Amino acid sequence: MEIFRFGILYCTLVFLAGFLLGTIRVLFIVPVIGVRSAELLEIPIMLAVLVIAARFIVSKTDASTTPLAHLAIGVLALCVLLLFEFTLVPWLQGMTIHEAIASKDPVSGSAYAISLVLFMLMPWLLALRQQRSRR
Repeated sequence: MEIFRFGILYCTLVFLAGFLLGTIRVLFIVPVIGVRSAELLEIPIMLAVLVIAARFIVSKTDASTTPLAHLAIGVLALCVLLLFEFTLVPWLQGMTIHEAIASKDPVSGSAYAISLVLFMLMPWLLALRQQRSRR
């Protein structure tokens, strides 16, 4: 149950930050510097957000929670985030799922895909680091 609760919390924290930053990006930054540059500018900020969120999650889990459980938290969070990304976001933009995927810029879309992998792995990586520092 803890994995589910923390997976949803981790996803929610990162999704809300991404939703806020995405709104700012679309309304204010894209018109000035373009889609690709705006998306690439947003990625490092989101990486910082996911590290902070993952640190928060790892700090709130029980000390007996294994790194493998933290990986499960990340996998669950990724699944929920992708569910949001492929349902809620296209709907808000008035697109189908296929149109949303097809509209991704190849450069910033690839960077986004890499950031999704990091999002999934970050709780596990931080839990491993914490476990090593305890030794």
